[in-house]
Formats: sequence, structure tokens, C-alpha cells
Amino acid sequence: MIQHIQIYRTEETNPHRNLAVEQYLLESVQPETCILYLWQNRRTVVIGRNQNALRECRTTRLEADGGFLARRLSGGGAVFHDLGNLNFTFLVRKEDYDLQRQLSVIVEACRAMGVPAECSGRNDVLAGGRKFSGNAFYEHRGRSYHHGTLLVDVDMGNMSRYLCPSPAKLQAKGVESVRSRVVNLKDLKPGLTIGEMARQMEDAFAKVYGLPAERLDESGFDSGYIAALAERNSSWEWLHGQNLPCTADFEDRFAWGEVRLQLQAAEGCVRQAAVYTDAMDWQLAPELEKALSGCRMQLQEMQGRIRGAALDGQVKEDLCGLLARQDF
Repeated sequence: MIQHIQIYRTEETNPHRNLAVEQYLLESVQPETCILYLWQNRRTVVIGRNQNALRECRTTRLEADGGFLARRLSGGGAVFHDLGNLNFTFLVRKEDYDLQRQLSVIVEACRAMGVPAECSGRNDVLAGGRKFSGNAFYEHRGRSYHHGTLLVDVDMGNMSRYLCPSPAKLQAKGVESVRSRVVNLKDLKPGLTIGEMARQMEDAFAKVYGLPAERLDESGFDSGYIAALAERNSSWEWLHGQNLPCTADFEDRFAWGEVRLQLQAAEGCVRQAAVYTDAMDWQLAPELEKALSGCRMQLQEMQGRIRGAALDGQVKEDLCGLLARQDF
């Protein structure tokens, strides 16, 4: 039974560090205690533990815009975070995990502001039939967390800009996101700010659990351990190394001929490249296959490999343009 509730809210907006803090809190939560962690990420796509980043996100566009790709420990689909979004995490020991009670904190916080919120069967929270909160879950070594998003004033244009699947014919095995109709809470309660939403969550947390909340101070955290987790969270191996195999299929016609690239990718890298072309240069296909095999599925690296290949200059630029147009 929960006897103590604690709140930690951070001003940090780097997703790799915020997810590291979340993992630290999970591993350190005490018996009969529930922690509410409130946090924000700037321009971030967070994918589920078992998702393929290349399938869920336009990673090249996100990186070019100064955004972040992050992978969480929990399952579920890809989500977009910006500073119009408030993230929450409930962290408890397994024996005290109570999803309905935790979800009721969100519902209570919204209803206190006059927003008619309700839980759906898919572990989402809706208002007027539209989703403003998606939730995901994780359990490890007798500890559990339930986390999710609260769309307060998210840039919906950017949500579609980064989350929509690439126009390239990219086929992947694994978990794909289920897109839902979404709404910002600010549309339902004009003038709502992230600060007010956070305060309402804190008040509802205390009300639902019937306990006074203690505020956690980061000075008591293990900063070295958190830094190590953040470094892992930002690594290529963590973000792409778990990706299941996928095939990318690109084609176009140029003055020198038609070309089709089929790339077998795994762990974020091109494992095998097949090139089909009617170009007069018989060396084009084997040279391009050799250049792309083994490189990361990252636009700049792939273009660099092409520009370093023994190919005609115009052919190189056309191929680099072909890749750039795929927006993967």
C-alpha cells in the first residue's frame, strides 16, 4: 500500500538525459512509495523499445531541424514531444502498481479544469473522443512505471512532419504506431499553460492518493550513473542497433538512365545493396553497391559514400539528390 508520494519536476529538456533520470528513479523507488515525475523534451521523436526508427520517423529531417531521436524502455508507438507537451511518469514497486489509480490522476487533473476527460480501452485518455494522452508501461526487477504524454499546445504540424512514414518504399518488420485523432488541451481550455497543467497534475496526485507530496531534490541523485545512462541513450547502438531488418526501395530516371536502389538494412546500417540500372556505364551498379554496403542509413553518410565512389560527377549528384528526396 502506498504510504508516501514524491514529486520530481525537471527543467531539463534533453530527452536522453530525461529518460536516464526516469530509469534512475525506477531503479531507486522505495517500497510503499509512488513517484510522479514531470518532464519535457524539446523537438523529439520517442520510439518504443521494439520499434524500427527508420520506419517510424523521418530521422534525417528531424536531425536537420536540430531535433532528437530517442528510444524508451517501454513498448508502444512513436510519439512527438516538444515544449507544448508535458510528460509524466508514475514509478512504483510492482506490488503497488495500480494503472487505474494512476490514470485517474490525469482524469482528475483535467476535470478540475473543466475538461471532460475519460480513459479509453487502449490505455489512452480522451476528451470528446480525441486523444490528448497516450500511455506506455515497463516493469523490471520488481519495479514498474507507467508514463505518457499530455498534449497541451503541441505543434501538430511538426508532429506530422516527423512521424509520418517516409515516402520511400520502406518495408519493415516490427511494431508500427497506430495513428489516432489527437487534440491539444489548450483547444479545450484556452489559455492553458504547461505550468498550470503541471500544478493540476501535482494537486490531483495528492488528492487521488490522499497524501501530502514530498518534493525530490536532484542533488541527492547519482549524477554519474545518470550521465552514463544518458550517454547510452544517445548512442547509435541504442537508437538504431535494435532495429529489425528492413528494405528501402528507391528509384528514378535521369538523363543518363534509370536507376533503382534496393537496400537491405539492419541495426541502422546497409547490410546489402542491390542496384538495377539501364545506364550505359556498366560499372555504375557494382561501384554503387560497394559504396553503400556497410554504411549507416543516414543521409549525410550515404551521400558521402556516393561522392567518394568512382562515378561520373553528374551521376553522383543525381544519386545524392535521389536519396535526399526520400526524406527517410
